[in-house]
Amino acid sequence: MRRNYADTLASYSPSLPDGAMVIAVGHYAAYGSNLDPARMRAYCPHSPMVGVGWVEGWRLTFAGEGDMGWEGAVTTIVESPGDRVFVSLYDVHPWDASQLDEVEGVAAGAYQKVTVRVSTLEGDLSAWVYVFHGYEGGMPTAWYLSEIANAAEKAGAPDDYVHDLRQRPTRTQAPEV
Repeated sequence: MRRNYADTLASYSPSLPDGAMVIAVGHYAAYGSNLDPARMRAYCPHSPMVGVGWVEGWRLTFAGEGDMGWEGAVTTIVESPGDRVFVSLYDVHPWDASQLDEVEGVAAGAYQKVTVRVSTLEGDLSAWVYVFHGYEGGMPTAWYLSEIANAAEKAGAPDDYVHDLRQRPTRTQAPEV
């Protein structure tokens, strides 16, 4: 069930200063490890999750292996007709937008913001995503892929989507459960 913005806002307003108003700068479509609601609450405490949906015509992939100083590749999405990416939607407050840009490495040139169309049960809307600014390729570590699959599960992604994530190849062995 989708809550309206006012109801969602009311559940977050206790953390705002007295008299402060929340004005969203737009919708953010979170994918990958940012599907984890707890991670997004830490990054964007003033920005409520308002739903889930699909970015049609794009696919989840990995990129930048070796470029970021990490052991494996990072998550990104690329245009790919016939594919789709599960996302969580957030109404992002200006206080949180700059924090999210910093976490995603926008100023450093690692990721760039791209506007996409998100399909939801209530209809389509525009949202921004972060897309890696570099070549596609490389494999994630098993730990990182596990984080992504767990985040998708926590966000309510369909079982087959989560299963497909867990089946992707990795650079390292899967973590023991």
